[in-house]
Amino acid sequence: MQSARLHKVAAHRVASKLNCMLILASTSPRRHELLRAAGIDHVVRPAHVAELRRNGEAPEDFVQRLAQEKACALPLSPGDTILGADTIVCLEGAVLGKPVDTVDAVRMLRGLAGRDHRVLTGICLRRGERTLTDFEETRVWFDTLSESEIAEYVRSGEPMDKAGAYAIQGYASRFITRIDGCYQNVVGLPVSLVYRYLKTL
Repeated sequence: MQSARLHKVAAHRVASKLNCMLILASTSPRRHELLRAAGIDHVVRPAHVAELRRNGEAPEDFVQRLAQEKACALPLSPGDTILGADTIVCLEGAVLGKPVDTVDAVRMLRGLAGRDHRVLTGICLRRGERTLTDFEETRVWFDTLSESEIAEYVRSGEPMDKAGAYAIQGYASRFITRIDGCYQNVVGLPVSLVYRYLKTL
């Protein structure tokens, strides 16, 4: 009970310092948990946009555009800040979003096995007339995987709603040999980058 009260007090202090209500425009429970763990008070109001990459669009531009579209999809009240975000996995120029089915998940994991890839998360913060957009990049190394390991992991169901068909904070943690960059970014939200921009607002 005491730790819960301390957590609420810490979250209130952060929210008071930022002097705004933060609205997370996302359906991702992982982004909600990352903000909550950091003591950043917020409410969740999902925004639904078509996550389609345009022809020739660079991955960095793609995630920032989607983050901005999510942030702009919700009505903004005076004094509030809306946070939009989107995460993708990039493997040698190919963009891996969420798998459409188990066959697609197997295909992605086969491609990631024994190699390194990039995880990009675009963020957009919208407050008043100001819109701040940026992205974070983390490089992740996968161990080699057998067909049985891939099949077992896909059967767990964990890959199905994750970009790149894996969750670094879940069962897939056993496959990750190294990362270079922000861990929270791979989970789904670069919290330190978000907080840095919240302070400028």
